[in-house]
Amino acid sequence: MNLVKITAGGFNFIARLEEKEAPQTCAAFKKLLPFKNKIIHVRWSGEAVWVPLGDFKLGVGYENPTSHPAKGEILLYPGDISETEIFIPYGGACFSSKIGQLAGNHFLTIIEGNENLGKLGQIVLWQGAQDILVEDYSAAEIH
Repeated sequence: MNLVKITAGGFNFIARLEEKEAPQTCAAFKKLLPFKNKIIHVRWSGEAVWVPLGDFKLGVGYENPTSHPAKGEILLYPGDISETEIFIPYGGACFSSKIGQLAGNHFLTIIEGNENLGKLGQIVLWQGAQDILVEDYSAAEIH
């Protein structure tokens, strides 16, 4: 499996696991599938939503890190100087926290549904937290 289906805010997205560039992060995340949580709007990073995971540790370090992901390039921050989180940019973003700029592991790239990322961001911004479900694409019912 190298594809996942992401359902959030009434939208479906298909994302590719970046297994060559972030193998440990992808392997650790796949063990969490199906992954259910809430996304909220970022505070310091621009046009993005995030899943705060607090002190949760996936047991991975930095691989394929970036502070400037493009729209649809999903990051996992493994926790270090800030809390563990998943970061989903829907526009211009610089990955940051209250302590400053961070770098997260680029481990997923949305390959279908990018045109709805901005709409999802606006829903989260104006309507608040939304459910998110990430599941194995081969196990998901796709229509």
